[in-house]
Amino acid sequence: MTVPAISLTTPVGPSTGSGAESAPLLVLGPSLGTSTLLWDRVIPALAEHYRVVAWDLPGHGAAPAATEPFTIAELADAVAAAVGEPFLYAGVSLGGCVGLELLLRHGDRVDAAAIICSGAAIGAAAGWHERAAQVRAQSTSSLIIGSAQRWFAPGSIERDPDLTGRLLHVLQNTDDESYALCCEALADFDVRARLGEIDTPVLAVWGDHDGVTPEASAREIADGVQNGGSVGIPDASHLAPADAPAATAAALQEFFDRVTAERAA
Repeated sequence: MTVPAISLTTPVGPSTGSGAESAPLLVLGPSLGTSTLLWDRVIPALAEHYRVVAWDLPGHGAAPAATEPFTIAELADAVAAAVGEPFLYAGVSLGGCVGLELLLRHGDRVDAAAIICSGAAIGAAAGWHERAAQVRAQSTSSLIIGSAQRWFAPGSIERDPDLTGRLLHVLQNTDDESYALCCEALADFDVRARLGEIDTPVLAVWGDHDGVTPEASAREIADGVQNGGSVGIPDASHLAPADAPAATAAALQEFFDRVTAERAA
């Protein structure tokens, strides 16, 4: 079995009141080509209520490069092993796919999950294999323009040139082979027929401008699981935490607060 190399941040959270040790643990997952930086504008709001950690994909951000193929399911196993305790989960795009596999493989460990700008399957396998070949031949630098167009809603780059520029820099610095292996993992990912097995509370989130995983993708998840809901984020495209951090944080807090209260009742 392949054990993909991921990295996990140190928990951040409240230092007064409930205290970091007693606050619920919230794990944040990245999208392909990004890093924990994706959550930079959201973490401060979430950390007022939860112990927050975020993880990096192999060869992205702080994580070591991958040398062997892996599956989305194996990424989920790596996250579960790294966390080591029950947790709440929110993941974007590929990170959302990992969230669905966490629910299928480690549902007893995940109290609730927000699947953001993602799907039970994303795109066509041929497209992912083509992108993997492109990156191996031309590096991730060849993806910058297309990714900027897919990732961000109109006006986002102008509103926050620092964060959007830094995210595109993360893409440029991502290990080419690791990125290609992530593409190949996404090519093989399809859990649409298994959504009905998931009984953990799920919130499926879409960005109004997202052409990669639009509203229909989120509603397929929300309607397919046993306990699902969905919400759209205005003024957001495929990277909602970067495009609309306040709205994303509010949606997550409302969902996780409700689930936590229901479990405590």
